[in-house]
Amino acid sequence: MKFDTLVEGTLLRRYKRFLADVELPGGEMITAHCPNTGAMTGCAQPGWPVWLSRSESKTRKYPHTWELVQTDQGMACIHSAKANAVVREAFESGLIPGFGDYPDIRAEVKYGEGSRADLLLEGSPGRVFVEVKSVTLCRDGGVGVFPDAVSERARKHLYALRSVCDRDTRALLFFCVFHEGVGHVSAAGDIDPRYRDALEEVTSEGVEVLAWGAQISPAGIELARPLPFTLDPPEAC
Repeated sequence: MKFDTLVEGTLLRRYKRFLADVELPGGEMITAHCPNTGAMTGCAQPGWPVWLSRSESKTRKYPHTWELVQTDQGMACIHSAKANAVVREAFESGLIPGFGDYPDIRAEVKYGEGSRADLLLEGSPGRVFVEVKSVTLCRDGGVGVFPDAVSERARKHLYALRSVCDRDTRALLFFCVFHEGVGHVSAAGDIDPRYRDALEEVTSEGVEVLAWGAQISPAGIELARPLPFTLDPPEAC
């Protein structure tokens, strides 16, 4: 996924979940939209370099959108919705092993009880429902954990995935790691123990899990490497 030209600045503060004040190189202070509803722990330190996209829409109150941040542990993309496009590109290019027999890809497909799959892969073996989650919380030792805040919605998605598993249908939880400092992915059981327990439950009943790290720069984002996943964080990575 390529970016159009991004504007670099310095983060002053993030507030009200959806807003961030940024100082531009010339000293101008602007307010940008923050497209991340999570806690953004470790990704919103005042003084860190950030990169913004700009919309030409006349109806937007805040034309700029916060996209990237340079943290002490590496570059991160805080625009979690970008993960779907990045993962789709990886499947379409054949980067992800084991899915070459599913060439047809659709997005936002209704399934379960009121859920929408981020991606649906289809081919001769059947179907694969894919739920994509963006991981940006990087802890000591390069351990990335999800979620970064209690998320009933994320837990609901796990059970929706489990509901479609059968002989011809696979269900995949895909952790798209949007933080270059992460080398290992686990559930954040200390933050949301119900999510951790639900993940253990559904994986024992057929839901698959993959984690991939991304290469992130102001030029664009692409998946770069598979990462190990364990339900609980290792003592050291």
